[in-house]
Amino acid sequence: MTHDYNTILADMVAVAREAGALTLEHFARFRDIEIGVKGPGDFVSDADRDSETLIRDRLLTRYPWGLTGEEFAPAERDDETHRWLVDPIDGTTNFLNGQHYTITIALRRGNETMCGLVYNPVADEMFTALKGGGAFLNGERLNVSRSTDIAMMCVGTGLPTPNLSLHPGAYTRLDAIRAPIGAVRIVGSAANSCAWVACGRLTGYFEETGFVDTAAGILLVEEAGGVVTDWWGRGPEVFEKTGTLVVANAATHAYLLDHLRDVPPKNP
Repeated sequence: MTHDYNTILADMVAVAREAGALTLEHFARFRDIEIGVKGPGDFVSDADRDSETLIRDRLLTRYPWGLTGEEFAPAERDDETHRWLVDPIDGTTNFLNGQHYTITIALRRGNETMCGLVYNPVADEMFTALKGGGAFLNGERLNVSRSTDIAMMCVGTGLPTPNLSLHPGAYTRLDAIRAPIGAVRIVGSAANSCAWVACGRLTGYFEETGFVDTAAGILLVEEAGGVVTDWWGRGPEVFEKTGTLVVANAATHAYLLDHLRDVPPKNP
């Protein structure tokens, strides 16, 4: 069966905007939100659950494909050709502290991401990408930064607290890359960090993070002309499993791999 991914992406945008409106109602009273804890440093709120419930309801009612989200068990369907990947609030810690967050939805066909979006409801920024069709911010085509000057590189990352069960050495890696570059930024949302690379606000981004968070963002960067690998230059067969992700323009990608490669690789 042939699918019109432009139409599907338009449906995704409508659903994300609806979820955005819902989460903004919670966001307006962020100081009063009841917080749950999924694990060390990993928080959840009613807003996360309400957002995913809305997205699941809209997508699963209209399309016959399964869905993997952040807050509930995967939804399975008989048609396994496609699967939705949904993070209803990427950057929950940001959200709970009144800072910008994103909603991200990707549609996978087998091992390929066919279309995806990253939506920042606070700024009303809708990043969209279609495989082979480009990356866009509110309808304007995106390209990664053209900068090759190391002193002007602006690199995003995240700094986990020590009790998080992640690849060790986050602060060592930060120290290894930070001295000659222009700036390091912590956006607080993996999806938004990828989107910022796609639109040139960051020249690169590296972190260990979940693929549900970044599938749409990775497509954004690829469609905007960027490079995506793991920390040692390996492809999606590795980084989709390990989450050790580098997304960047060509110059920043080369710089980051050169400075991250001495950290022992994580097996897929």
